[in-house]
Parts: sequence; structure tokens; C-alpha cells
Amino acid sequence: MNDATRSRCNVTSRLIGSHLTLNYEHYIVANDLSVSIPDKKFTVIIGPNACGKSTLLKALCRVVKPQRGKILLDGKDIQKTPTKMLACQLGLLPQQTLVPENITVAELVARGRYPHQTLLQQWSQADQQAVMQAMRQTGIELLADCYVDELSGGQRQRVWIAMVLAQQTPIIFLDEPTTWLDISHQIELLDLFMQLNLENKQTVITVLHDINQACRYANHLIVMQAGKIVTQGKPQEIITSELIFNVFGVSCIIISDPVSNTPLVIPRGRYHIPMKSLSPLD
Repeated sequence: MNDATRSRCNVTSRLIGSHLTLNYEHYIVANDLSVSIPDKKFTVIIGPNACGKSTLLKALCRVVKPQRGKILLDGKDIQKTPTKMLACQLGLLPQQTLVPENITVAELVARGRYPHQTLLQQWSQADQQAVMQAMRQTGIELLADCYVDELSGGQRQRVWIAMVLAQQTPIIFLDEPTTWLDISHQIELLDLFMQLNLENKQTVITVLHDINQACRYANHLIVMQAGKIVTQGKPQEIITSELIFNVFGVSCIIISDPVSNTPLVIPRGRYHIPMKSLSPLD
């Protein structure tokens, strides 16, 4: 990470990865990787396929154990933190989920409350309220009594997200959360994640493939390539046509998004139409 990037990232961080070596099965995807996740920010990790985005996200929430290095939460090694205690701080929506048989939507969402329960108090009014709120936020209240395995892919995705929201953790991880969703529900959920960040001050970390959605919603971007962090910071400060070409191999121009005033990547393509009316940012 260069000095300019460090200066942009001089912010408070509860979650830090230090000198990480990360592997997927027997393949090393990152070596000596260090990262600090800005607290109370909406962080999006972008980069080409197989660059280590999801592996880094999984390591930060203890799904993947680093071969070397440490992940620290409030200065403590998450590998040594009791699972239930960690689950009160970190919530995760994985890329692939396995639906238990014969479970209803409400029952699955309720599983998000497990970390908050004790032997003396298995279920409370606060648990019920958290489940109902999560289902309202994701628009699945009317599906509460339906069996999850009978739902469409998009509906299932919203049920899993509701379970994570019901967990009510200060830090939320989402690995490609818009998969299986149409554009309408993609925007609804990204709006929801932004709301959680801005209004609830929850730290949100997600992996997205859509660069323009990442630029519109993130207030902190991490750009990865071949297991390394190329740069990070506010989209307006780091997204350039040179960066997109160097990382993704795509020739483009960058204009201002007319809705959000964030960088909008316009690929040139092989048979591009001249865009004389557009004003590039770089």
C-alpha cells in the first residue's frame, strides 16, 4: 500500500488483518496482506475473479483461517475468541448457503438470534422484535410461514439476509449479496445496507462485482488484484480509467453518475459508439 493510500485510510478501525497468508484449498491466494477495515463505514471489495476478494472477506470473519498472520478485533485475535461472543459482533451472509429441510422463513430468520440467547433465557420479546424488524426490512413478512426450500432464489437470498440482520451485529459481512436478485431487489438491498451504515452506524463489508454499484454505495472501496490490495479509499478519490484498465484490463471513460455524483465507469468495448456528449472525469 503506498503512502497516499495510507493517508486516505487514516481512520479508526476495530477490525485489522496483519501480514496475512490466505489460501483456497491448496492454492495461495494472498501473501503478506495487511488491511484495516474502517469502522462505521460501508466498505466494498472489488477486483477481478479469483483475486482473493471472497477469501479475504471470509478470513476477516473467521470462516477461513489464515496460514500466517492474525485478524484482530478490538486488539484481540478472533481465532481465540469464543464463537458465540464473536457472533454477537460479526454477522455473515456467505456466498453459498444450505437450506435446512422443512424450515419456515420465520424459523430460519430466528436462528440469527442464537448468539444473544442463554441457557436461562432462550427466547425474549427483544428476539421476536428483531426477527419481525428484519423481515420487514427485507420485505418478506408475508412469507413468514412459507417453507424456505419452496421459495425462488431471490426470495431465499432475502431470507438469509434477514437472518443476518436479526443477528443485530455492529459489523456485517456480505459475500456477493445481490446474487440471484433482479435489479429492483438489488437496489432495495443496497439501499438497506447503506441505511444500516448511515443511520445505525453499522460497519458493512461486502464483495460486489458491479463496479458502478460499488462506487455509488460504498464510502470506502478496496480494490484487489492477484491477492494484493492495489488501492483503497473513497470512490471519488481512487477510481480512474487507468486503474480500471490496469486492474480489469478494460478500456473505459469515467463520468459523473448523474444520480449520485459518484464515478460511473463506461466501458468502451470493441464496437463502442463515440460519446462526444459525455464529459470524462479523468
